[in-house]
Amino acid sequence: MSTTITLKQINKLAVPALIAGVSEPILSLTDAAIIGNMDNNATTSIAAIGIVTTFLSMLIWVLGQTRSAISSIVSQYVGADNLEAVKNLPGQAIFLITSLSLVIILVTFPFAESIFKLYNASGDILTYSVDYYQIRVFGFPFTLFTIAIFGTFRGLQNTYYPMLIAIVGAFANIILDIILVYGIQDFIPAMHIKGAAYASVIAQLIMALLSAYYIIRKTDIQIIIKLPFNPEIKRFTLMILNLFVRTLALNFALYLATSSATKYGEQYIAAYTIAINLWFLGAFIIDGYASAGNILSGKLLGAKDYRNLIDLSNKLIKYGIIVGLTIAIIGALFYYPIGRIFSNDQNVLDEFYKVFWIVLAMQPFCALAFIFDGVFKGLGEMKYLRNLLLLTTLLVFFPIIKWTDTLDMKLYGVFIAFTLWIIARGIPLIIKFRKTFKPLAQNT
Repeated sequence: MSTTITLKQINKLAVPALIAGVSEPILSLTDAAIIGNMDNNATTSIAAIGIVTTFLSMLIWVLGQTRSAISSIVSQYVGADNLEAVKNLPGQAIFLITSLSLVIILVTFPFAESIFKLYNASGDILTYSVDYYQIRVFGFPFTLFTIAIFGTFRGLQNTYYPMLIAIVGAFANIILDIILVYGIQDFIPAMHIKGAAYASVIAQLIMALLSAYYIIRKTDIQIIIKLPFNPEIKRFTLMILNLFVRTLALNFALYLATSSATKYGEQYIAAYTIAINLWFLGAFIIDGYASAGNILSGKLLGAKDYRNLIDLSNKLIKYGIIVGLTIAIIGALFYYPIGRIFSNDQNVLDEFYKVFWIVLAMQPFCALAFIFDGVFKGLGEMKYLRNLLLLTTLLVFFPIIKWTDTLDMKLYGVFIAFTLWIIARGIPLIIKFRKTFKPLAQNT
């Protein structure tokens, strides 16, 4: 007989996942905050970080889908009480994804300048973007390795160790940022934007080493590749391919937004960088409950416990709205101080304050969309997620951002497009989920 999913069970997974999830945006936000308060070329530097972060996020989100795929498969086998059958899968997945990351470095490093020209970067912004990227990209394999380990832990219904690893990584990045960006007199020279890049790479290496330590010491999972390939490697690959296409659509939207903001001028891309990174932070906070949905939905599907699956979705809707509203309220209470953390340029702050309210207003809608994204990943419904994001990007985001650009709405138009895009992504997921699983729950 199944046991009802409780708030305590959800929070036991969601809260550590929430803390772990904010590690990546904290890396970027720390860079932005410290760089934004430098005495020399702060606005130009923060603009460059915004452009590079967008491109790196694309790479991480495209290849980092390993986490969702591994989590989905492992959690379903945990639910079916047959974990032994996939113990060698994570090691094989890690080998494939880290090998691909090395190819990405070889392909993008020499063409960094051409890549960032596509984002409308020029002059000093282009120079700084190339400098920053050609250092930070070497942290890419460490990031993907860590993401894959996090996915394995999630599949095992454990978000505690990823939380510990993320906390150490975030603190290491903050300390290293301060030391390497500003320098220590007579000991370490100030490296400015390059120092921020080195700090991120070292923090990512630390997280990768801790990830390897915990997965080896605390589980029976194999992370050294052993042949032959697990039978589930085919399903894993198909999941990755579907998520790959889906993430390309997502990053097409981010590319349109970033290139538009860059085109409007230096203060606009700097303001956009602050706003979009705060949006990412909100998304990763909400991702704690999305992760709980991912982990528990996969386990419940593996156990064919459809009643609890419906109950889980009802609870996640309620908690998601509460979390989204809480983020919006906190942001509203500290509206002006938040901006001053990231820049002392009044022109940048003026543009940021004009659109920050839109970022806050969309948080409840983001919560629902991101949580059900997580649930569908746990169910292995990557094809549906792919098709939905392709349609909403091409039929909602693209025409709206182009239309608002013709009206010269600048950053208003960018974030209005994001809001309507999020709403268009979330509603169909809720409808399809309930349509699919309510009849199954009633028949069990």
